[in-house]
Amino acid sequence: MDPTDALALLMSPEGRLDPYPTYERLRAHGPVVQAGPVFYVVTGYAEADAILRDARFGVMDDALRDQFMPGWRESPAVLSISRSMLRTNPPDHSRMRRLAAGAFTPRRIAAMRDVVRAQADELVGAMLAADEPVDFMAAFAYPLPVGVICALLGVPAADRPLFRRWATDLTGVLEPEITADELAVADRGAAELRSYFTELVAARRRSPADDLTTALVQAHDGGDRLSGDELLANLIVLLVAGFETTTNLLGNGLVALLDHPRAAAALRERPDLAPAYVDELLRYDSPVQLTSRMSTAPSRYGNVDLPPESWVIVLLGAANRDPRRYPDPARFDPWRAQIAPLSFGAGPHYCLGAALARLEAQVAFPLLLRRLPGLAVAGRPERRVRLTLRGHATLPVRVGRQAAPVTVPGTPPGAAGPTP
Repeated sequence: MDPTDALALLMSPEGRLDPYPTYERLRAHGPVVQAGPVFYVVTGYAEADAILRDARFGVMDDALRDQFMPGWRESPAVLSISRSMLRTNPPDHSRMRRLAAGAFTPRRIAAMRDVVRAQADELVGAMLAADEPVDFMAAFAYPLPVGVICALLGVPAADRPLFRRWATDLTGVLEPEITADELAVADRGAAELRSYFTELVAARRRSPADDLTTALVQAHDGGDRLSGDELLANLIVLLVAGFETTTNLLGNGLVALLDHPRAAAALRERPDLAPAYVDELLRYDSPVQLTSRMSTAPSRYGNVDLPPESWVIVLLGAANRDPRRYPDPARFDPWRAQIAPLSFGAGPHYCLGAALARLEAQVAFPLLLRRLPGLAVAGRPERRVRLTLRGHATLPVRVGRQAAPVTVPGTPPGAAGPTP
């Protein structure tokens, strides 16, 4: 299969539901593949990591959007994303990131562990009290991270159920291909989120609070401030990115653990192994499968010359399964040495909330396995037909109220241990 056909398959509903076989078809042509006159696809780990760190590559700026996406300024969804730190280059990106970074320092993240644990415990209690089967996505994978990021932003608890549909609608604009109907849905989500945050910002200007929204409203750093559009765009992105990625990580990760019961049993006994497990879950089935970059100068990667203004799709999910970096990459193995997934990107645009997402997963998975030792998938999970953000729409589970015996001893990462 030539690269163009493989890419077309990847963009199809079948390819989006299970992209990994298509990644291997693309990889057969090399770690960097030309798929059009100025269009390239990256599947290699080393090449993806280097390009994401290379100053010659950035996100699409306004001039290139005008060239590739005529009329983008009329789209609330595209406009919201493009005015945030997610889709801006230095110096604007550096300024925005610096102003928001104070909420994500290692000390602040570590201090949230007890909050995350308390919320996770409460959600598990509700799952135990509910009729079976339980939709894990609705009962746990969504409310845990949305509760955490909304607490940071100062969003009232009563408003949190609103965001799932709005965010799901908006994030359609992150897909590499989108129809006019899908863009209209994304625009609706963006407009609703913008309206909500416009009211929240006005409320914080009248009555400041100890939250990230107030901090961004008042932010200044050497005279730098966020414009009105930047403020709203970054609040939207912080909210959406703050739970979408983690929601997908929790759903994808639970399926992987339940598919590998010996590995799950080891984590149940040894919750201290959670950091290595979470990194392997991120590698094995990444919640973010791709990102894109535009080149500003000539470069050469994977024996392929990339001219200026090349559009490069970096397939993070493929890079995480590069056999040159990870032997037997399709095998779930939390005892791998030096797991360093690219799921949160690399370089200047490395995900600001990566440590928070990892913390939530590191707390959640051992707690779920310990309190729900009989947890099992019940019925057929439903995948979202998305490529960029890979996750489940529904994940029915039986909570298994009877405790199951644990017989597999835990093994520290890097040591010989049970095969997952």
